Amino acid sequence: QVQVQESGGGLVQDGGSLTLSCRASGRSFSTIAMAWFRQAPDKEREFVAAVDWIGTNTAYADSVEGRFTISRDNTKGTMTLQMNDLKPEDTAVYYCAGGPVGLATQALYYDWWGQGTRVTVSS
Repeated sequence: QVQVQESGGGLVQDGGSLTLSCRASGRSFSTIAMAWFRQAPDKEREFVAAVDWIGTNTAYADSVEGRFTISRDNTKGTMTLQMNDLKPEDTAVYYCAGGPVGLATQALYYDWWGQGTRVTVSS
């Protein structure tokens, strides 16, 4: 069984930056494709970014392209989401997810999920 845990959420002002981290255990990290999703109040969970097994290829939602950067370090078993130029509409609970399909943008392709970390961007 794979365990996934996020960290790094918090409160930040409009235009600020925040870094989220995710750690996965229970399986060789380099065999797990990873992604970030988010869910804002009264909205459905949506794709944010994904990275393939070795960190070479990435995918982003249009709403975060150019502002967010996803990366992974397989030697440490961690994944990071660097979020710059944050906007109030980025406010959500952010979830780390892992699965077998690289760069998938749909939640159904991910088998393991963290509990989520809250990001609040004030205007």
